[in-house]
Amino acid sequence: MGNSSSASAKALLPLSTPVFHILLSLAEGDRHGYAIIKDIQARSDNEVQLSTSTLYGAIKRMMRDGLVEQSNMRPDPELDDERRRYYRITDFGRVVAQSEVQRINRLAEMVRETQFVERTP
Repeated sequence: MGNSSSASAKALLPLSTPVFHILLSLAEGDRHGYAIIKDIQARSDNEVQLSTSTLYGAIKRMMRDGLVEQSNMRPDPELDDERRRYYRITDFGRVVAQSEVQRINRLAEMVRETQFVERTP
């Protein structure tokens, strides 16, 4: 992806907590809404718990911004509910998530350079 993609990715930063966690969840593969909610809960040790309205509101905005798209991937029909919608991260969504990780890492580095955090010898 070129500079224009990188520049438009940075225009979306900082990401909200739900959007960042949804992108992290989808980075590992296509998921339906309930699976995204459960993955985020597990990944965050229950610190981040999204309601369905928060999840689907965020996904709607993320689809509009080109971060995620609906997926046609379907598991075995016996293991699936046909009403479920699956989502996947787009290439642009990956660029945005990586830009957010870089932003967070820079913030963490700034914190480490101050006396704000106790340093370990």
